[in-house]
Amino acid sequence: MGFPHSPLAKKWEGKTHLYLGHRSHSGGPWRCYSSSPSWPHQLFRMVSAICSIPRDYYANLHAAFYREEDACRTLLENKDAIDWDKAFQLQGLQDGLYQAVKVMAEARSLIFQTWWDTLLLFHHHYHLLFPFRLRSDPFHLGTLNPSHAALLNDTYEFGGNDRSLHYLRSLIEDFPNACLLDHKGKLVAWSLSDALGCLTHGYALSEYRGKGHMKTVMQALARKLHAKDFALYARVLAENKISKQFLSGQGFHLLPWTKYILFLIPNHMK
Repeated sequence: MGFPHSPLAKKWEGKTHLYLGHRSHSGGPWRCYSSSPSWPHQLFRMVSAICSIPRDYYANLHAAFYREEDACRTLLENKDAIDWDKAFQLQGLQDGLYQAVKVMAEARSLIFQTWWDTLLLFHHHYHLLFPFRLRSDPFHLGTLNPSHAALLNDTYEFGGNDRSLHYLRSLIEDFPNACLLDHKGKLVAWSLSDALGCLTHGYALSEYRGKGHMKTVMQALARKLHAKDFALYARVLAENKISKQFLSGQGFHLLPWTKYILFLIPNHMK
């Protein structure tokens, strides 16, 4: 698994630093860096002020990249890469990642929670996104703002708590998103992108489903991402047939890998 085309990569002191072109909620840029000296044996960690919160596995995000499983274990044992005394989230799709993290979590008596899903990649014919125009006069396209975070948190599959609320608010502030609003300015549907450039939390309120509104929102967000030279990709749970069918209908192609999203929480933070 690699990062989308969006980050700018710079190297110094033998390390790769990737910067995303958006500010963080604290005013500075989100960035990710590796403490491993050579590609492709890398473990990237998203860096921002909120990552200092020990319980916040939403913000304390890592992504692992490697070719050999031994390199994965080496990365996980690197204290400069991962602080096992904090709750964190690790994403990746390489062979051996799940088992290596599980073994190390059990050895440290950590709470180990797993979400795995199928990764989808959009085809490269971006021009197919652009002819579509909104035909429903009562609705208009817009951009999410922090006041929408509470509603998003109530409908987020990983949400429902203060940390997820903080996380969603930071995504709204920091990364491209799109939404559909009614004539009163109330949310109808929305989609976000996350710190890895992945489409996330696409949702339409129940009374508006089945009317093509998610297509409108997704295409609006795709235009924004394409304008920044982002690759367009999304993840979806394997059992979510409706989302897979929708994304396939928009030109996404199923990749033959399992992407792991692993949450690790020290026992004293239960």
